[in-house]
Amino acid sequence: MLPNPDGEAERNNLLSHIIIARTNTYPTPLACLCFFIKATIPSHTNSTPKTSISTTYTMAGRPEPLRLGSVAPNFKADTTTGPIDFHDFIGDNWVVLFSHPEDYTPVCTTELGAFAKLEPEFAKRGVKLIGLSANTIDSHEGWIKDINEISQANLAFPIIGDKERKVALAYDMIDHQDATNVDSKGVAFTIRSVFIIDPKKTIRTIFAYPASTGRNAAEVLRVIDSLQTGDKHKITTPINWVPGDDVIVHPTVKTEDAQKIYPNLRIVKPYLRFTPLPKEQTSANV
Repeated sequence: MLPNPDGEAERNNLLSHIIIARTNTYPTPLACLCFFIKATIPSHTNSTPKTSISTTYTMAGRPEPLRLGSVAPNFKADTTTGPIDFHDFIGDNWVVLFSHPEDYTPVCTTELGAFAKLEPEFAKRGVKLIGLSANTIDSHEGWIKDINEISQANLAFPIIGDKERKVALAYDMIDHQDATNVDSKGVAFTIRSVFIIDPKKTIRTIFAYPASTGRNAAEVLRVIDSLQTGDKHKITTPINWVPGDDVIVHPTVKTEDAQKIYPNLRIVKPYLRFTPLPKEQTSANV
């Protein structure tokens, strides 16, 4: 079944447009029936803005899976710092969107505190942080007080109020497989997802963590450094890379060109070519 807001008035606001698209995913050519949904759902108060989400659903009623290279679905929502249009919020910045199953949960409390402490480093790299939890804004505000007290932090980035899990559904953050990851009503919790989105609104990285395992904020920052440095210098980063380590010349760069661009090129194999890249030339030099 498609997500359906409660109440007749809300149902009347649900606009559906049927798009027929052919796909070669199946063994035989079939028409893949998709629904483009633009839903207007009440927020935690009776005031505007209302949470508005545009996304595409499969015939099974679940959102199409987001992949690396997908455009990040846009939405309007209330947050702890005020209402946002997500694409406007991104602007010309990079964004890290990360979700939490519920407020006042122990692992998430430690995670948000860690991200709050690292936020200045993300900001230096032109990265905005935004969290999401399946509770109301009022609940978030009380939770933030605990987070700041426990972590000795000052959490200033917005947290989306997604009590109805509309944004979580649009981003496929709902755990459909783990029958134990549900609330008291049996509704599936939002899993610990992380999306790194670039200024073109393109999803560049996706992480998904189980409920029992806390995320590594420093690793998210390291991936940001890798992506931004790679975009600038036409390089890729090897295992366990940190800014200042040698990097790998991108496979699309021919060796004869690489030798001109990178004077200290070290060829291990024709497909594996290293070059030094000082930390000062990476995005970590901020």
